[in-house]
Amino acid sequence: MGAKRESSSSTAGGSAGGSTGGSKDADRRIGRRALIVGGTAAAVGTAVLARDELARLWWRVPGVERPREEGVVDYSGARWVAASDENWRRADRPDDFGVDMVIVHVTQGSFASAVRAFQDPGHKAATHYIVGQDGRVTQMIRELDVAYHAGNRDYNERSVGIEHEGFVDRPQDLTDEMYAASARLTAGICARYDIPLDREHIIGHVEVPGTDHTDPGPHWDWDRYMKLVRRAATSAPSDSPSSGPSRSGA
Repeated sequence: MGAKRESSSSTAGGSAGGSTGGSKDADRRIGRRALIVGGTAAAVGTAVLARDELARLWWRVPGVERPREEGVVDYSGARWVAASDENWRRADRPDDFGVDMVIVHVTQGSFASAVRAFQDPGHKAATHYIVGQDGRVTQMIRELDVAYHAGNRDYNERSVGIEHEGFVDRPQDLTDEMYAASARLTAGICARYDIPLDREHIIGHVEVPGTDHTDPGPHWDWDRYMKLVRRAATSAPSDSPSSGPSRSGA
């Protein structure tokens, strides 16, 4: 459209007689001014990007570590039990990696065995949360950090992982208490990071590209779960980023 405007101006100048040179000089002056302003804006933009990148990466400098307070949880209904440092890596989410997904897992074992596995440095995997059949919630990794749970680096960096106590081939393991507690947890996570409450952003481990896992399995009732998540999102206030993390057991 800009080229069309320029062509139209030239035709009008020619028909007016004697004004073509002045018009061209004005165009050159405008062009030089635009170049200067544009170059300045680009330089400012580059400086802002560089500053933001440094702000995200400052804590990765050797000897510098983002402060963490022992026993602090992101979800007020959770109890804190720390996973081994070998099963996750420090980050500054959502500043360095945007969080736009919740990934649902099933433990293929008991609640206690999942906790032990995530505390084992040789396990090399863990989720942020575990939800028990009785509805209890344990947080083992802070949401700002990257948990090794999805089997896909990109999905690890952009998601929060939730384990559920039980076995994929035992529908009786998926209790009412578990569904309700997990739905409240997921609703809170989605509120914190403005994650849409849909199946594109709340997915099962089986849906992660490249994974060989099948959880949460054929008995996981996605229709029921999504209804509970949406209900939890509208029926009660959720923890928000502005309120900050909570003390375990608060």
